[in-house]
Parts: sequence; structure tokens; C-alpha cells
Amino acid sequence: MSHAAAGAIDHHHDPSTSTGIPNKKLFMWAFLASDCMFFGSLISTHLVYRLNPIEGNPGPTDLFDIELTSFSTFILLMSSLMMALSVSAIQKGNISSTRRCLLTTMFFGLIFLGCQVYEFSHFVHEKGLTLSSSIFGSTFYVLTGTHGCHVAVGVLWLALMYVRTFKPAGGVSSMAWLGKTLLHSAALVLTMVLLVDLTLGLVHAIAEDGLSGAAFAHFAGSHVVSLAATVVTVFGLKVLGKDRGAVDFGEAHAIDVESMGLYWHFVDIVWIVIFTVVYLVEYVPLI
Repeated sequence: MSHAAAGAIDHHHDPSTSTGIPNKKLFMWAFLASDCMFFGSLISTHLVYRLNPIEGNPGPTDLFDIELTSFSTFILLMSSLMMALSVSAIQKGNISSTRRCLLTTMFFGLIFLGCQVYEFSHFVHEKGLTLSSSIFGSTFYVLTGTHGCHVAVGVLWLALMYVRTFKPAGGVSSMAWLGKTLLHSAALVLTMVLLVDLTLGLVHAIAEDGLSGAAFAHFAGSHVVSLAATVVTVFGLKVLGKDRGAVDFGEAHAIDVESMGLYWHFVDIVWIVIFTVVYLVEYVPLI
């Protein structure tokens, strides 16, 4: 695409609509507004019952691993940075950079999910906190679990968008392209599953042995197969991700990536609020 043609694309306004805002972006803003009220009700419910704890139940500070949650929060914030870079890349017509940023965002989201799965498992099996054990457990799991579902949906959306960037300019009638797409999708799904497994294994090793060489040695020794399989699938993604001609994806599709970016940034902002009012506030005296 020439620079002249690229300059004619307005990524923020659509003169064909009565509002001047692209319909896809307007729809996403409307959805996020409703989702904001939904999360607001969940957060306020948790805060109300937090102020009325039931005696005999373990306190939040006895349950939480603030170091792990801080790490997963940092990872999610970094995913927001990569999402912003992917939007910037597609607006400039840089498809290769868009793909790399989408993949990195996806993998960061999976690391966050892996940490959350470990946290939930630890709370249930080690601390005895379940949905029915206390009101705190009910509001905590519903709130953080709903957010986790939003992250999982976002990761799936990222994966679909990544595969979409390889659609050939000539159409999708070619059986060769269909076979490659299926293989590419299988490699992507397998890589995501392996990444979650490795995240869970690493977090478990660090929880058992601390942040030490022994923890990493124990992790590497018990996950040799998963590590080797991850290397193979990542190499497969690199081979399958090589450019093989013109694709039907470019600056004109920037609005799709922007809409996805709005969703992802919203999910990250919601987590910042949750991390503050659910986790950090418990460590503040006299609250």
C-alpha cells in the first residue's frame, strides 16, 4: 500500500456514520459501558461483605500471595503495552510487527491466566476457601473468576485475529491455505496449552522452593517434555508465520484491531481496580 493511500485512511473517524465514530468502535464502547456497570456491582458487593466478615474464617492476608498477584498484575499491564503497539503497527501497515505484538499479548494473557489458575487451586486445596465456605469466598471467586473469563475471551479473540492476518489476498478457496490454517491454528492452541502448563509448573516450583536455583532446577527437571514440546511448537509457529505472498489484511482493518484493543485495555483497567480493592486494601491498616 502506498504512502498516499495510507494517508487517506482515518483511523479515528468515519465520515459515513452520523456520529463520525466507526460503528464497530461505537458498539464496543457501548458494550464496555454495560460491562463497567456489571463489574461495578460485583466489586461493590465484595466490598460490602468485606466490611462484615464472618468470625472463624481465615483473613484475606492469610490467604493471599501478594508477590504472585503483583507479578501477574505486572504481566497483564505489559500485555496492554503490547496491545497498544499492535494497534500502532497495523495503523502503519506493518503486518509482521502486528503479528508479533498480538502473539506477545496473547502469551502474556496466558501467563496471567496460569497464575490465576494456580491461585484458585492453592486457595481451594491448601487454604480451604471455596465458593460455599464463606461469603468472602463467594464474592472473591465470582469477581476474579468473571475477570478471568474476560481475559480468556480476549486471548481467544487475539488468536482468531492473529490467524485472520494470514488470509490470502486472492480469497480462501485454496485447499492448501485451509490446510495450512488448520495446522497453524493447532500449533497455536498447543503452544497456548503448553505455556499455561509451564506457568503453573514454574509458579508451583517457586512456591515450594522459593525464588532460587533449586526451584528452577526442579521445574526444568520435571517439565523437560513440556519445554521441548514448547520449543518445537514455537519453531512451528515461526515457520508457519512466514510471509507467503499478499494478504487480505492491512490498514483498512485497523478498526478491528483497535476495537480488540479497547476490550483488552478495559480488562486490564478493571484488574487494576480489583487488585487495589480486593488485594492491596487488605494490607492497609485501619481499613
